[in-house]
Amino acid sequence: MSEFLLPTYNRQPVCFVRGEGPYLWDEAGMQYLDAISGIAVTGLGHAQPDIAEAICDQAKTLIHTSNLYGIPWQERLGERLAALSGMEKVFFANSGTEANEAAIKLARLHGRRREVANPKIAVMEHSFHGRTLAALAATGNAAIQKGFEPLLDGFVRLPFGDAEALRRAAADEEIVAVLLEPVQGEGGVRPAPEGYLAAVREICDRHDWLMMVDEVQTGIGRTGRWFGFQHEDVLPDVMTLAKGLGNGVPIGACLTAGRATELFGPGSHGSTFGGNPLVCRVACTVLDVIERDGLVARAESLGRQLVERISAGLADLPACRDVRGRGLMVGIELDRPCGELVGRALSENLLINVTAGSVIRLLPPLILSASQADLIADRLVALVRNWLDTTEPAE
Repeated sequence: MSEFLLPTYNRQPVCFVRGEGPYLWDEAGMQYLDAISGIAVTGLGHAQPDIAEAICDQAKTLIHTSNLYGIPWQERLGERLAALSGMEKVFFANSGTEANEAAIKLARLHGRRREVANPKIAVMEHSFHGRTLAALAATGNAAIQKGFEPLLDGFVRLPFGDAEALRRAAADEEIVAVLLEPVQGEGGVRPAPEGYLAAVREICDRHDWLMMVDEVQTGIGRTGRWFGFQHEDVLPDVMTLAKGLGNGVPIGACLTAGRATELFGPGSHGSTFGGNPLVCRVACTVLDVIERDGLVARAESLGRQLVERISAGLADLPACRDVRGRGLMVGIELDRPCGELVGRALSENLLINVTAGSVIRLLPPLILSASQADLIADRLVALVRNWLDTTEPAE
């Protein structure tokens, strides 16, 4: 790896030079099955023809003008996202963490409008919202916060999935919003318990809080719904998106509904590159392809297939604590740290990820075929079984 790059990543010893569908090829021409999709980004696979055509045509037409002027593709994308989600307005940024920064600012403005001197946001243990200073402070991971103290204050941390804990927290009159993920991705692929989102909505309504959902990883069809909150009959006040919205082209979005729609005004937030014609046209094309090919329903059925096949393959192993997920977000929790499996999978031409120390995370593309899903499951089961024969559980 280059001596000129800051060492902010523990990179695997491979460089990819080409992709097609769910496959990548390295410099030596070796083919790999991608079961992580650039961390839930390339939901339509690599080198998708409609995306490539949109990028090329728009690059030859107009890439950037800035938000000082109207941007028709941005307006189209905003309308499409509002129609799919039930939200009302949108601010475009360049990443998930930027979208979450916008959400945090909205919560602060909501608190000020309520004349709360020091507004606070209820956030969840084991959450992940990004690495800028405000998003990092909201994140429930002490390891990635280390060294960046003092962290921004104004966050109250609660157990994920515990509606009673949230109700008790309402005794703190400075809380003005709740920020959560419908499925905790970095936290170990943990779906919200059934009924939890509806309970959060009810609590927020009762106390005049904003319900803010981080859909950076769960959004754009990955969970078997367009957005993770749609697994329950709720509508948030704020929703953040990124990752799969651009299929690799950097774009983030912060959507608002109801009481959150009038909080931002001219000068209260901005982004030089956010929502430029190129990225918005690509995102519109992403939505077109997902709708045309029925990929939201496909994510639900393929996710069920993966969970069932992996569960069956590891059912006799006490070391496998759980196989869980929602749509094409799948986690396999083991009884010991398993980061070593990333390298072992790479040597078997399979790309996976390990998060929360002991959870194998799969985020394959939505265009995966049933046979490719079986291939991922079978290859992974064999890897896990062979590796467990050589390791001991954590004490």
